[in-house]
Amino acid sequence: KRRVLAMSDLEAPLRPKRKKVWVDYFVQNILEIDQERMIARVEPLVNMGQITRVTVPMNLALAVVAELDDLTVGGLINGYGIEGSSHKYGLFSDTVVAFEIILADGTLVKATKDNEYSDLYYAIPWSQGTLGLLVAAEVKLIPIKEYMKLTYKPVVGNLKDIAQAYSDSFCPRDGDQDNDEKVPDFVETMIYSPTRAVCMTGRYASKEEAKKKGNKINSVGWWYKTWFYQHAETALKKGLFVEYIPTREYYHRHTRCLYWEGKLILPFGDQFWFRFLFGWLMPPKVSLLKATQGEAIRNYYHDMHVIQDMLVPLYKVGDALEWVDREMEIYPLWLCPHRLFKLPVKTMIYPEAGFELQRRQGDTQYAQMFTDVGVYYAPGPVLRGEVFDGAEAVRKMENWMIENHCFQPQYAVSELNEKNFWRMFDAGLYEQCRRKYGAVGTFMSVYYKSKKGRKTEKEVREAEQAHLETAYAEVDQPED
Repeated sequence: KRRVLAMSDLEAPLRPKRKKVWVDYFVQNILEIDQERMIARVEPLVNMGQITRVTVPMNLALAVVAELDDLTVGGLINGYGIEGSSHKYGLFSDTVVAFEIILADGTLVKATKDNEYSDLYYAIPWSQGTLGLLVAAEVKLIPIKEYMKLTYKPVVGNLKDIAQAYSDSFCPRDGDQDNDEKVPDFVETMIYSPTRAVCMTGRYASKEEAKKKGNKINSVGWWYKTWFYQHAETALKKGLFVEYIPTREYYHRHTRCLYWEGKLILPFGDQFWFRFLFGWLMPPKVSLLKATQGEAIRNYYHDMHVIQDMLVPLYKVGDALEWVDREMEIYPLWLCPHRLFKLPVKTMIYPEAGFELQRRQGDTQYAQMFTDVGVYYAPGPVLRGEVFDGAEAVRKMENWMIENHCFQPQYAVSELNEKNFWRMFDAGLYEQCRRKYGAVGTFMSVYYKSKKGRKTEKEVREAEQAHLETAYAEVDQPED
């Protein structure tokens, strides 16, 4: 899909050191599966469903496979990507070995952690495509087995009790966080109320193990099956249980119901008659929903609905849960852990200073354990017909995150002004690369590209253009 510009022999003396390229719009091919290097080289519009269809039959997978089929490699790199294996491998961008980037001047470079573009390698994640155009990436592969042995464990107690049970499900109390015998391959917890949750831990299992007499195999991927979050909730009634799920179906377990957002999009979509007759139509394409959403509907969702992720240090998860319960009353909630690595340079997101000297549960010398608290649904006051100010709730959430060294994925609605945006994220390396690689004036800054409050895209572009001459993070901007 990439076409290198041919240069005649007469032009050879003027040939640049870095080759210039044109790029087709549909860069959505898996270019190579290298089983020796354990690398998948893919274009940015390749999605998770495409990759797992190719790799799982080979008993291979990306180290981090985001749950929803349609999430793309480019979005997970430039934005944010997490999965139940992130407590081992970090976020999706942490598993990328090399980026192939077209810079603002049209040159193609390959950035790795140890070549001349190492600064760009560390700056690309979370940059929202504002440093260059991603045209390919080399992503780490791992060996896998045919099934996921999944254990469902119910938890009853207050939110602090739930947070501790969640931590204990994957963090050994003795600190032996790198011991595969003690740490499961996959982790997630779903909280259904302030007092009830289900912790799930998974380990890869062979088909021989899964098919042993007495073991239960559950193919959750069939269109007529109960939505996954509802199936997991049954553990609160029947107690702890174990089942084996085909690995690819486990990876995409939240796709059909979009976690639990499907219940709001189609209220009867979880009923058996609908699943059996029309379940194969689920889920509706998120891109289609956005394309058909008018301004009134968009503003309604902004005020009356929450789709946010809070990336919180593990030891503060209990505090975060109590804050969400107090301010928003949203359930279910999703918990998924991830390592935040200590890197040679300070990137946009970074662990707390000195975490390795005061190691808490889940931390190691080289990474601090964080958790994604996924807050997706209509708040309790909205469901009860009460007054709820969505913009103010998000503003309070973002302030709480800044005060507690937390981060907010930039796909979400944000009420941050530019000054507070750079209080949450670190601007140093990003702005250095913006200048060095000529991105200023060609690509929007990451703040303006990710700004999604009540402002329209046109308004954001006008604001970004107005600040173009002084659009660097260290310049104080007036309050909104």
